[in-house]
Formats: sequence, C-alpha cells, structure tokens
Amino acid sequence: MKVQANGISFNVQVEGPEGAAVVIFSNSLMTSLAMWDEQAAALKKFFRVVRYDQRGHGGTDAPKPPYSFTQLIDDVVAVLDALEIRRAHFVGISMGGATGIGLAQRYASRLGKLVACDCPAASTPAGAQQWAERIQLAKEKGMEALIEATIPRWFPPEFVSTKNPVLDKVRGMIRATPKDGFIGGANALSDFDFKPGLGAIKTPTLMIGGTKDAAMAGVKFLHSGIPGAKLVELEGAGHLSNLEKPAEFNNAVKDFLLSA
Repeated sequence: MKVQANGISFNVQVEGPEGAAVVIFSNSLMTSLAMWDEQAAALKKFFRVVRYDQRGHGGTDAPKPPYSFTQLIDDVVAVLDALEIRRAHFVGISMGGATGIGLAQRYASRLGKLVACDCPAASTPAGAQQWAERIQLAKEKGMEALIEATIPRWFPPEFVSTKNPVLDKVRGMIRATPKDGFIGGANALSDFDFKPGLGAIKTPTLMIGGTKDAAMAGVKFLHSGIPGAKLVELEGAGHLSNLEKPAEFNNAVKDFLLSA
C-alpha cells in the first residue's frame, strides 16, 4: 500500500492481527522492505507487522538528495501517524538501526522497545570519505557497479561461497535502488552523531550484531552507552545479520519484544 507521509509517498506493507502490538521494520541502505521477509513471516503471528521502504528505496519516492537522519527519523513518525499508530516497537538494521537510535532520542513516547542492529553511533571522517567514493562510483557507473563492491563488505567470504539464494536477492535490491535514493542515504550516513544523547535513552533497547561485521565495534559502543541495553552477538554473521542468521535473529527479536 502507498502512504503519504512527510511530503512523499511511502511503500508500506502491513501484516498480522489487528489489535496486536505493532512492530515496525526499517531497512538498510540499498535494500527494501523485502529484506525483512523472514522476520515478517515469523513475527506476524504475534504482532501487527509494519514494514516500510526508507526514503529513496524500494517503492518509496526518491526525492533529490541529500537526505539527513532528521528526515529519516521524521519519516517514521509520519508513517505511524498516517497509519494512526500511536506507539510501536521498532526494529532497524544499519541505516534503519541508526534511524531507531535517533527515534529513541527524539520521539521516545512513540516507541515501545527498540531493536537496533549492525549500526554505528556516529559517522567518521574515514567513513565519510568512503561514502564520497561510493557516491562518485554510482554517479559515474550506476548502481550495477556497486553490487559486487558491496556484497563482500556485507557478507563474510564463507557465506558468499555458499551461493545462498539470499545473495541474489540482495544483489537485486541493490540494483533496483534509485541512484538518488542511494546518494541521499549515503549523505545521511556520512554526517551524523547520536553519541551525545545515548545516556538519556530510556527506551528498552536490544542491540544485535554479526561478529564478522565491521560495524560490530559501533554496536558494542551503543550497547555500553545506552542504559540497560541488551546485546546479542550472532556468531559468524556479517553486516546484514538478519539475512545470514534468520532463525537466531528472529528468536532474539521475538524473545526481547515479548519479554516483560
């Protein structure tokens, strides 16, 4: 379904029993709500599952870049408002995970629990330089050029060698991402800092990270900085840990969201 929110049209999918607690899922850069297929299938028995394509991704409009995390955070609240949802649990990974950290700082009253996965607390100068290089590559050669540069960063070599069908699914999502959407999201990831507000987060928080993800240090920093946060490490998983270890990921999320 299409939802008008924060000035653009969002692609949204809603599953699960009406009246159940709501959990909203937020995708990473260069993916779509389809990255959460396994999670939606597992959790829709227990929750009203809302998935949306982040600004510039999937079936959501791709306005001209740059984008900021202020926009990405406001997008979530606007989507919830459009769906007449006052409060929801939030699950996000990478760019989506960072969106959730910002939500907990700015809109805590709209959140039940937060699951933030494989995401850092802030950008770095080195990271900004890498994003600038990837943006230039996309401008010069299109999204296709980013596919094989991205897969080895997101997945460990031993997983890539399995030729798991999920790898082609991810390649397809990268290929289908509008160039403006990628550039806009990369702009946001190049310039953000949620570190100063971590100690004030009151939302019950679970951090999930793959032990082979380069972002794991950031996950551990967030875990140490958010009062009472829990941490689940998925052994051997890379950056998109929900796709590599869906059963373990789903169990961790379900147990956390259903716990008292």
